[in-house]
Amino acid sequence: MGEEAARRKRGRYAATDAKREGIIAAARTVFEREGLDGASLRAIAAEAGYTPAALYFHFDSKEALYAEVLGRSIAALQAAVDAAVAAVDPPAERFSAAALAFFDFYAENPRDLDLGFYLFRGGMRPHGLGRERDKTLNEALEATLAPIRAAALALGADAAQADLIMTDAFAHASGVLLLAHTRRIRMFGASPRLLMERHVETELDRLLRR
Repeated sequence: MGEEAARRKRGRYAATDAKREGIIAAARTVFEREGLDGASLRAIAAEAGYTPAALYFHFDSKEALYAEVLGRSIAALQAAVDAAVAAVDPPAERFSAAALAFFDFYAENPRDLDLGFYLFRGGMRPHGLGRERDKTLNEALEATLAPIRAAALALGADAAQADLIMTDAFAHASGVLLLAHTRRIRMFGASPRLLMERHVETELDRLLRR
């Protein structure tokens, strides 16, 4: 392939990638406005400035688009957790860093919390994106919590205990975040971050006394 042909090919790929990124950005905007149930490929196409047919070249359904948007959100969460854990070494510090990084990501990015819990228009409901997509996304989310489990194991917990500790951290963070996000926590006059810190300290105390 000549240099000119290669240049044109790179240009086509770049244009295709740019179009795909524009569609994904438009999809997030529409999902935030309409929710998964209310969104349509036609509305996403209009937001992106393309025809519905152009969307089908990249995504076969709105569920596929939602999965892409949510997958990117989880990837950003993973990066935040990994960076926090990499900055410390002792297992106790890794445990705290992982749990609090998970909490802080969603506290600082409430629209990603909405996205992860399908809170856009209508509250929490058990939506599905398809068996394979659900499996992939659930595994990705669990991977963001894996450093909590690994630190618990390093601190002496067995596998079953480490699983429970990881799940408990996720449940506690989710509950506090939802209370904070809906402002229900104001009735208690409590700091969401402090509540999460207290949970982490309690779990660490139990682990260190083993």
